[in-house]
Amino acid sequence: MMIRLGLIAAGLAMITTQSIAQSKTTVSGSVQDNTGKGLQSVTVSLLLAKDSSLVKADVTDAGGQFQIVSAKAGKFLLSYSIIGFEKIFSTTFDLADNQDHQAGMVALQPSAKKLQDVTVTSRKPLIEIKADKTVFNVENSINATGSNALELLQKSPGIQVDNNDNISMKGKTGVKVYVDGRMTQLNTKDLAEYLKSINSNDVEAIEMISNPSAKYDASGNAGIINIRLKKNKKFGTNGTVTGGFIQGVTPKGNGSVNLNYRDKRINLFGNVGGSIGINENGLNLYRIQKDSIYDQHSTNLNDNKSENVKAGADYFIDSKNTIGVLFTGNFTNSDWTSNSNTNVYYQPTNQYIKSLQAFNSVPGHRTNMNTNLNYRYTDTSGKEINFDGDYGVFSGVGRSYQPNYYLDKNGVQLYSVINRNYTPTDINIYTAKLDVEETKWKGKLGYGAKFSYVKTTNTFDFFNDVNGVPVKQLSQSNSFTYSENVNAAYVNYQRKFNEKWSLQSGLRAEQTNSDGVLTRADGIIQADNTVKRSYFNLFPSAALTWAVNKKNTLNLTYSRRIDRPSYQDLNPFENKLDELTYEKGNAFLRPQYTDNIELTHTFNYMINTSIGYSHVKDYATQTTDTANNATFVQQKNLATQDIISFSIGSPLPIAKWWNGYANVWYNYQIFNGAIGANTVHTEIPLFGAYMQHTFTLGNDYTAEVSGWFNGPSIWGATWRTKSQGGMDVGIQKQLMKKKATIKLTATDIFHTSPWKAISDFGGLYINGSGNWESQTVRMSFTYRFGSNQVKAARQRKTGSETESSRIK
Repeated sequence: MMIRLGLIAAGLAMITTQSIAQSKTTVSGSVQDNTGKGLQSVTVSLLLAKDSSLVKADVTDAGGQFQIVSAKAGKFLLSYSIIGFEKIFSTTFDLADNQDHQAGMVALQPSAKKLQDVTVTSRKPLIEIKADKTVFNVENSINATGSNALELLQKSPGIQVDNNDNISMKGKTGVKVYVDGRMTQLNTKDLAEYLKSINSNDVEAIEMISNPSAKYDASGNAGIINIRLKKNKKFGTNGTVTGGFIQGVTPKGNGSVNLNYRDKRINLFGNVGGSIGINENGLNLYRIQKDSIYDQHSTNLNDNKSENVKAGADYFIDSKNTIGVLFTGNFTNSDWTSNSNTNVYYQPTNQYIKSLQAFNSVPGHRTNMNTNLNYRYTDTSGKEINFDGDYGVFSGVGRSYQPNYYLDKNGVQLYSVINRNYTPTDINIYTAKLDVEETKWKGKLGYGAKFSYVKTTNTFDFFNDVNGVPVKQLSQSNSFTYSENVNAAYVNYQRKFNEKWSLQSGLRAEQTNSDGVLTRADGIIQADNTVKRSYFNLFPSAALTWAVNKKNTLNLTYSRRIDRPSYQDLNPFENKLDELTYEKGNAFLRPQYTDNIELTHTFNYMINTSIGYSHVKDYATQTTDTANNATFVQQKNLATQDIISFSIGSPLPIAKWWNGYANVWYNYQIFNGAIGANTVHTEIPLFGAYMQHTFTLGNDYTAEVSGWFNGPSIWGATWRTKSQGGMDVGIQKQLMKKKATIKLTATDIFHTSPWKAISDFGGLYINGSGNWESQTVRMSFTYRFGSNQVKAARQRKTGSETESSRIK
């Protein structure tokens, strides 16, 4: 299979290369700066002389050389542009078929204005393919209007979000989600709720990094997704105000205000955003267990009110030293309600037995805050020192009222069971890290260290209603505390040996100590009351790049990664949806380890084709099991997972007014392991695609069409899901001398996003389906005010990225 996929990748690359090679003309030359040195990264564009429309473009290499291959004949001119230098145009020239043109050497002069004095009106491409990551520039997307961060991930190339809000990248689970470089230490449920509370108006870009270097924490076997929130980069006082409206099953609203002040010494910035509205989703489970059929239909409502706050300051002491402080906070109040009906039948005769009508009301509050203190030193020799100290806190409180009524076929109540619970969770995160980079041994040497300490406290108090009075059930009530300390150090080295070869290699060491203590309210001691672990791991990484020629580059990468369980998944509580359905933690969950290797071919700085292999040890996933007449899900280590992957993606500059991006991925997954006494062996191919098109219509109108598709998949080792997809359309108009923008979007216009899945394993058959408000109409209005003079913002990551991402 690996060889077959390799041949496919090589064949696609060869077809693409050969199609370009059939072009008739070549334009080549070189670019120097005012000192006579070859100038790298200059954009050289071949333009039609009659209307200056773009035919083809190239970027100069390290020596300032460029070469443009084109199939067109006619009259042309060249443009040369790079930030910091004056843009110039050549004289016109003629090209005939099979005729090459030598443009000679061109010298660019430094721009008369410094960058900070220039009013920037350029627009980033919606999708950027870089050497180490793919970037989705959300702020330039029309169809991102009114979305939340979780919906944005689903619309990002190569990202999938399943029916349980689990996030995967190119079909691989174990991805770690960062926000502004800080890992979100949340479990699946709490992470999903946090991401849903982040408005797309506050998101600048989403970065997808499949093979992070040793500088990053070793967590995340599928790589890293970093959600970059907006930070104003302009001098003076300026800001934006945004308001949005969404109409799905119910109306919803959102808004944000972004303010910034910056001069040569200080930068003050802040953002406040919020959203309000009721979100509806449905869940259907048809279950056959032993001799009974359970036909369950649920409607769930989440009345959500959330606020996000970000505030910070940078003080530029001098040209070398900067200190900064940053505070981020998320405050969410949600009232979650569920209304379900389950008909129970005797399976051999399909005879109706009874029905369960269950109601669940869970008012809850979540607070997620982080404070970061940063110091940065940089000098002209290339040395850079960054120190980050962080304190983060997550606090969640939930109260559940859950009446269950059993009825006969005539609707007469047989009996009832009424439960309540109280579930506060507190997580405190302390981190400190130091990163150093300097020019050494003809390359770039990086090294650093990190300390983190996390303590979580969880309480689960369970009550039965007796004559309307809640009575605490000591045998089902308990508290769980978990502490974890990770000490890490790394070294990373990058060097470009010549114009053809470059290398990056690194090694990260992490030592982990953890202690989990379960205290039952009835005082009974059981096997999972105390779980202690201490382990040491090395995580090597490497990347070798070969520039075959001006149009073709090969990049071979390897990394070893770890996925530690989320803090809440280690908590062995039982959280009930109703009497027959619940989820349960697992104190004995072990970390899973992944070895990744990937070969990427880049053609013409645009088309990226990659093939890879991953082996996962102690693979952990959510499994479905039974206890008496109930069904529950629990995270377990199954055994091993092997993944063979392939992907190809490229921008699509179709016309001057029409740009796009396309990405297609495929992988083949093999699972081997056991759930209890039942052996699991599953092999399944997975595939998906993403495409986006932007149309410049004139008169400051822009339109966008985007869509995603995921083929049949597997979840939890036993669930086989059906295909899913979605298409969005939108239009944008700029107003008030381009200071204001109004956007109108329709999402999931064919209503193809709802999910369906079947699990048939170990004597339990479940046919499930579900939906949410994927089909909506959204409108937003943004107004920008104040100075437009741009100065590059100081980008920094905080120290608690990895720890924060494990809060579920």
